[in-house]
Amino acid sequence: MIETLLPVLSFTLAAALSPGGATTLATASGAQFGFRRSVPFIMGISIGMLTLAVAGALGLANLVRAFPAIELITKLIGTSYLVWLAVKIAMAPPPPSAQKLETDGAEQGQPIPFLGAFGLLWLNPKGWAVTIGAAASFSAIAQDPTELAIILGSAFAFSGFLSMALWCALGLSLSLLLTSDWQWRTVNVTLGVLLIASIIPMWL
Repeated sequence: MIETLLPVLSFTLAAALSPGGATTLATASGAQFGFRRSVPFIMGISIGMLTLAVAGALGLANLVRAFPAIELITKLIGTSYLVWLAVKIAMAPPPPSAQKLETDGAEQGQPIPFLGAFGLLWLNPKGWAVTIGAAASFSAIAQDPTELAIILGSAFAFSGFLSMALWCALGLSLSLLLTSDWQWRTVNVTLGVLLIASIIPMWL
């Protein structure tokens, strides 16, 4: 059993931990709002990965092949949402105090909520490609699609949570090193540019 699950977990960890739109947003959220206030975002991404993986195992690829317009619509909506988020991150002011990130009421703005993060996963063509690819690659390890859905869903949920938590913690740690407004502006603009850059592969 362990020999079967290790390749799946290795694949999902590699996919979740690699830099991309979600990891950039997790870093920005940790830097701006702290870890605790970013938990809904972390959970939204994790549950989003779980449900998308389940959908992939149960035949999402067949739906996309039957209705090719779904992919284009998803790309357009997802790109628009990510560009909007990138602009917000780039223009975000520095928080009043890095030491206050874990307290209530001192922060400016609000982190991405659970439903926003969940929807982000479902609007991300990269997420579709990864989960559908995983379903195709590991279909032989399960006797039926339901069993495969449980295995992949659990693996992607764990990997997504671990990845978002680590990137969010990285953002929080980074915030402790920023002592001036210009440093915050530089980091925010950099994260916004990285988020825009993560969109480009969607259209290649």
